[in-house]
Amino acid sequence: MESNEGNKGQLQIDVKQDVACGSYSNLAIISHSRSEFILDFATILPGAPKALVSNRIVMTPENAKRLLMALQDNMNKFETNFGYVDLGEKKGTYVMGFGGEKAKS
Repeated sequence: MESNEGNKGQLQIDVKQDVACGSYSNLAIISHSRSEFILDFATILPGAPKALVSNRIVMTPENAKRLLMALQDNMNKFETNFGYVDLGEKKGTYVMGFGGEKAKS
């Protein structure tokens, strides 16, 4: 993988070959305890009785909040460049995927 040896003070990030292609997710399940957030990313097909979790990320509440802020910043930049992303749902209702219960804020 690539290295940034000439860039002092910058974080070097390597991506393992099996991770580089990424994985698709159309369902995210988020749970938390007092000390950590658990993000399960899954794929569910229309009409399928089960979703398969492909990735689980566990992080501290502080890092979960940093992720939230980074996603909001990137969504704002995306919408500035490409237009508003309409979810077609009522405010305060968040669903990602084909099924499951709707989470209320």
